[in-house]
Amino acid sequence: MDAGKLMGNGTKETPWLLKTPPGTSEYSMYRDEAAAPPALVCIVGKTELRYHLRCIEDLHAMLKTHGDWMLLGSADEQKSAAEGTVEAWGRSPENPVNGWYGLKKGLRGRFGMYLPPLMEALGLAELEHNPKNNRIRAL
Repeated sequence: MDAGKLMGNGTKETPWLLKTPPGTSEYSMYRDEAAAPPALVCIVGKTELRYHLRCIEDLHAMLKTHGDWMLLGSADEQKSAAEGTVEAWGRSPENPVNGWYGLKKGLRGRFGMYLPPLMEALGLAELEHNPKNNRIRAL
């Protein structure tokens, strides 16, 4: 998916419509700038996940600094994230928010699953679409 094909405009009324990196599941995302803190809301079926809205810019900056491909490493909050992955960075005390980008306890994981397709759709990154072990790099 490229930026020209991004469906929706990122509002609650017309959210972005996305697919997971392997292309097996659809979900939507939108910005909730009125939330405290401002949030990026991800709707997967009936589940709502929320991430700090700044995660888009922060992830892009980290990937630019990293300079090469990085494994996504998606994992639920209850499971550990593999070192050196987008998922591990999304919960690291070393990232710009000093910990989890996820805002809802119990649903703070899957950062490496749901953020990268949005990054690709916004034209900020290149993403692989294999059945597993996908990688991302900044554009």
